[in-house]
Amino acid sequence: MTRESKPSLKVATWNIRAGLGTDLRRDADRVLDRIADLGADLVALQEADFRLGLRPSALPRDVIAERTGLVPLPIGRNASSIGWHGNAILARPGFHLSGLQRLDLPGFEPRGAVIADLDGPVALRLVALHLGLLRSSRRKQLDAVREAVLHHPPRPTVILGDFNEYSRRVGLGRLARAFQLMEAAPTFPSRAPRLALDRIAHSHDLGLEPLPVPWRKGVQPSDHLPLLAELRLL
Repeated sequence: MTRESKPSLKVATWNIRAGLGTDLRRDADRVLDRIADLGADLVALQEADFRLGLRPSALPRDVIAERTGLVPLPIGRNASSIGWHGNAILARPGFHLSGLQRLDLPGFEPRGAVIADLDGPVALRLVALHLGLLRSSRRKQLDAVREAVLHHPPRPTVILGDFNEYSRRVGLGRLARAFQLMEAAPTFPSRAPRLALDRIAHSHDLGLEPLPVPWRKGVQPSDHLPLLAELRLL
């Protein structure tokens, strides 16, 4: 089988800060428009739910599919949330959730990750996460995520989200022991991006190529920019 005949798809990750733009105004429509512009098949979102009470979705559930062509996977534990610890996954119709593990991650702050096995155009394991602000916590969290993923049967795997880590050499070595890290463009702060806090890692049976995300001057829908890549089975 030639490289060109292998299935491919687009994956993205974005911390949407619950729809709070750089003008300090919440606007779910701006977020949905940007998600639609990405043209991705799978999107991991962070801070997709509010933090208090039943943690309601920051995006109106009933219009997500209409506005973006993507459907939120059933990750939340109640009818209000679309995510777990704010981690949500939007998928193109045709993908089905065949396995799910929710992880409470160790560390100073409440943080979480989800391990989602997807069947569809490509059989894939997608790990969506949001790591803590302290490097000591992030190290424990990456250890926990790595060990949880490796405990599952082998499957092509993508790990993506807001790693809150700018140092590839110091902060991400625990993940690099088992997975390959895609070169990432700066995503934070969104109005003048300097730090590559958002990351995508993958198993060695996948190839990932970073794709450009159009950047617009002025007000941004979040304090992070999205990260986009093309994924292909090797």
